[in-house]
Amino acid sequence: MIILGVDYGRRKIGLAISEGKLSQPFKVVKVKSFSHAVEKIIAIQKELKVERTIVGVSEGEMGEESTKFAGEIGAVTSTESLSTHDAQELSIAAGMSRKKRKVMEDAFAASVMLQNYLDEL
Repeated sequence: MIILGVDYGRRKIGLAISEGKLSQPFKVVKVKSFSHAVEKIIAIQKELKVERTIVGVSEGEMGEESTKFAGEIGAVTSTESLSTHDAQELSIAAGMSRKKRKVMEDAFAASVMLQNYLDEL
């Protein structure tokens, strides 16, 4: 089963993918608007033949927007507590350069969130 993890943001969306028990960062997609984000992610879901999509949801206003986004793309939600922070810690520990960390930060956060989801199954 192909599962897509999504770290939703208004300008950048981090994506991670899993075909088994492990999640891996996939890519970061730049978007211009909410509707543009919906279109892009739906296209990726179709292209990759994704069977389940998980959107990380934080607290507050962004959490509400992430939940709305999940509904638009037919995804389920998962708590995204500290996934960005955890992703930064892991990439630093792995010796990744600051430049690469910055470029892929959202994909790493999506991967941490998706891995947490997989671990809970």
